[in-house]
Amino acid sequence: MSLRRYLDLFGFLLAAVTALICQPASAETRVALVIGNSEYRNVPRLANPDNDAAAFARTMEQAGFDVVEARHDLTGAEMRRALRDFGDKARNADMAVIYYAGHGIEVEGTNYLIPIDAALQRDTDVYDEAISLDRVLVAVESAKQLRLVILDACRDNPFDKTMKRVSMRSIGRGLAKVEPTSPNTLIAYAAKAGSTAADGDSKHSPFTAALVRHIATPGLDVRKAFGFVRDDVLKVTNNRQEPYVYGSLGGEDVPLVPAKVVPAVPAAPVADARAEVRRDYELSLQLGTRAAWDTFLKSYPTGFYADLAKGQLDKIAAEDARLAATEKARETADEKARLAAEGAKQADVAKAAAAAKVAEEARVAAEKAKRIEQAKVDAAEQAREAVERAADTSDSKSSAIVSNTPDRSSTQSGAPAPTGTSPAAPTPARQTASRTPPAESVAQPTLSAVDINKSVQAELRRVGCYDGSADGEWGRASRLALEKFNRYADAKVNVRLASLDTLGVIKGKTARVCPLICRHGYKADGDTCTKITCGQGKVLNDDNECVARKERKAPSASRERDNRRPRRAARGRFDDELAPPIAAPRRLPRRASTRPEQGGIVCDDHTCHPVKRGCRIEFRTTAEGGGRLGGGGNVEICN
Repeated sequence: MSLRRYLDLFGFLLAAVTALICQPASAETRVALVIGNSEYRNVPRLANPDNDAAAFARTMEQAGFDVVEARHDLTGAEMRRALRDFGDKARNADMAVIYYAGHGIEVEGTNYLIPIDAALQRDTDVYDEAISLDRVLVAVESAKQLRLVILDACRDNPFDKTMKRVSMRSIGRGLAKVEPTSPNTLIAYAAKAGSTAADGDSKHSPFTAALVRHIATPGLDVRKAFGFVRDDVLKVTNNRQEPYVYGSLGGEDVPLVPAKVVPAVPAAPVADARAEVRRDYELSLQLGTRAAWDTFLKSYPTGFYADLAKGQLDKIAAEDARLAATEKARETADEKARLAAEGAKQADVAKAAAAAKVAEEARVAAEKAKRIEQAKVDAAEQAREAVERAADTSDSKSSAIVSNTPDRSSTQSGAPAPTGTSPAAPTPARQTASRTPPAESVAQPTLSAVDINKSVQAELRRVGCYDGSADGEWGRASRLALEKFNRYADAKVNVRLASLDTLGVIKGKTARVCPLICRHGYKADGDTCTKITCGQGKVLNDDNECVARKERKAPSASRERDNRRPRRAARGRFDDELAPPIAAPRRLPRRASTRPEQGGIVCDDHTCHPVKRGCRIEFRTTAEGGGRLGGGGNVEICN
């Protein structure tokens, strides 16, 4: 190799080493894989896994995860491919999270996740058609700080009644207990080992509903978050279902979402501290979620704004109670209507009517409590605005007094004042200072365009005008949603971009604005579309109404029907009504024969008839009987 090539190679290696040394350290990365299996092909479908997976994926996106892979209704091959690809993404990540909602099964102490195309006809099929939990753990084992697997899969085994036991393997109830061998690994079950979890009667399972409420709380250790999830699920299920977490972490807190970092700075003036609290309060007010207010109260547990935040939490609790009471009233009313339609016993109908009445009274009481809490919050907000206006006015006056104070240093130094001005007149520098806004106004909350877009999209979803995700991208779907809001709310906000003024107009609407439109077979039920179910003997017509099924009567044969003249196919007239009778065509022999024939059929110009007994058929030409030469036919000859 020549010297020149040696020098070129050395220069290349030096550049590569320099690039590696000077490369900045990668920031902390968090990745998540979310799988929801509902549309099973060989067992009844599950109602909630798709909804649960979508809700958890949105939570991870809002928590700022770098990668969120959301997959639904995967076959066995698709699940293996998804785990393989996610393992590549988790290789250099700090946190890797896998969430699965669907069916799971335990065989011989090993847990398996069930794809939608699995057909477990024998107990040995699980090894070929299901995905073991060990394979899932392999996908997250490369993460550095936290490896988290969440399984909302502790439901009843759907193959239990049809599966053949080939080798008498033990098949457990729910999922089996597992202890991770890798450090910093947690496995969360919707129900503890050996027990089953409820799929839920609402849009989400009890486990996932509590999970999305707590898991992404900023600064909250993941183990404590699962403790809050456990408490909520036990309360909702009346202690029938207890979530459980297996594995361990170190002594330091490991939150999925980092806590808000407050830099160590010198003590700020009182006005600046008040502006910071006010900014955080207004940001929490725009988000309007329970998690946002909980985070605010952790940062500011006492004080004027803390009391306002507690009032906002009371309003959210009242709204949750109202929704639960409304759902209960609807269920009892449907049960009452069903019993009445099916002709149940009078005692059962009366019992259902009483339950419906109690539920309706609870709904009315919850509505009243919600209005009271809303009135309290409105009054508190008015008081807050008055206090802030007074504070702004006070700060403005103080600033004006400071700016109008003469510069004593120049006066005391004996320097002559400029011609045409008085000693008390402010210099241009002081005039600029006097026009500077007060410190409180400078410290107003400065939200980014993405934050404003997300808040407007969330409010449009609340009033029923937007069905997309609050991703902060103001595209065509968001503009159409705002146009829809303008049409139904009789508003005139600018649809080309989102603003705080737009957010205020939408937040002023406390009820649904845009109507809920459901496709055929579904009806509007509050803010959701529910499937219409008709009772026995009834079907759904084109107007979404349940009507009595019309029974088809099979045609019965009768002597009178059989003796009728046959009708021609696809016509409504009889054969003998279509055309006059046509005589059968005459059959001419190939050559004239003088041999008499016995029997047969003979035809004249009008009709055909059998040859009479003792008669015969002979062929006679026209020349013999007169007429045109060359014609002829068969005639009947009787002796």
